[in-house]
Amino acid sequence: MMLDKTKYVIKGCSDADTDKISRPKITYWGDAMRRLKKNPVAMISLVFLVIIILFCIFAPMLSPYKYNDQNYAFLNKKPFGNHWFGTDNLGRDLFVRVWKGGRVSLIIGFVGTAIELLIGVLYGGICGYFGGRVDSLMMRVIEVLSTIPEIIIIMLLLLFMEPSVPTIIIAICITGWVGIARLIRGQVMQLRNSEYVMAAKALGADPFRIILKHLLPNTIGIIIVYMSMDIPAFIFYEAFLSFLGLGVQAPNTSLGSLVFAGQGVMSNFPHVLIYPTAILCLIVLAFNLFGDGLRDALDPNLRQ
Repeated sequence: MMLDKTKYVIKGCSDADTDKISRPKITYWGDAMRRLKKNPVAMISLVFLVIIILFCIFAPMLSPYKYNDQNYAFLNKKPFGNHWFGTDNLGRDLFVRVWKGGRVSLIIGFVGTAIELLIGVLYGGICGYFGGRVDSLMMRVIEVLSTIPEIIIIMLLLLFMEPSVPTIIIAICITGWVGIARLIRGQVMQLRNSEYVMAAKALGADPFRIILKHLLPNTIGIIIVYMSMDIPAFIFYEAFLSFLGLGVQAPNTSLGSLVFAGQGVMSNFPHVLIYPTAILCLIVLAFNLFGDGLRDALDPNLRQ
C-alpha cells in the first residue's frame, strides 16, 4: 500500500524540504577530520609541532651563527644580545644548537618510524593473511624478540658500532617493529574473511596483491595512530641513549646530547640544560597529545 504524502503534513518542515536529506553524506575520513578539528588540544598540539618543525628546518639556516662555531670570549653566557638561549662551555650559540639538535632528533623519529612501519606492517600482514603454520612460525620470531629487553639490544649494538644517526635508527628498529606487527596481524585476521577479500580470491588475485591492495589499506587508521605515538618514542630513545653517551657524537648534536652536556653544568649554568630539555619535553608531549586526539577521531565507535 502506497501512502499519499499530499494527505499528510510534516511538522517543522516546509514542503520544499520534505524530500531533502537531513544530514549530508560524509565519508569516514571526512568525519574523522571534522572530529579532529573539534578537539582543541589536538589542534593546538598540531600547530605547535608544525612551528617546531619549521624552526628546526630554517632557524639554523637563517641564524648568523653556525651550530659548531666556537667563541672563547663568550663561554657559558646567559641569554644576551643575539644569543637568545645563551652559549655553552665552548662559546657556541645555544639557540642554533637546540634547533639543529631538534632537527637531528626529528629525523631519527620520522625515518626510524617509517622503517619500523614498513617492516612491521608487511610482516604482520603476511602473518594474519596466511595463518596456520606460516603464522605460527613467524609469531615465534616475534615472541623471541619480545623476550629480550629492547634497551639491552640497542646498547649492545651501539657498543660494537660507531654511534651515529644511522646506527641509532638501526638499533631501535631491530625490535621496534614487533608492536605494530602484532596489531596489524590481529586486524588482518579479522578482515581476511570479508566479502571483498573473498571476491578478490575468486577473481584470481595474488595473495600479496590482496594484502597490499585490500587488507593493509583498511588498517591505515591503526598505522597513523601508531605512527603518531612511535615518533616521540624514537625521539625519547635517542635522548636516552645520548644521555648515556651512546647517541649522537660531537661535532654533531641532538636534543639528547645537549641534555647530556647540560646536566654536567646545571648547578652553575642552568640555561645550558633548561632550553634543550624544555624543547624535548614539549615535542614529546605535543606528539602524544596529538596522537590521543587522532586516535579518538579515527575511532569508528565515536562516529555520530
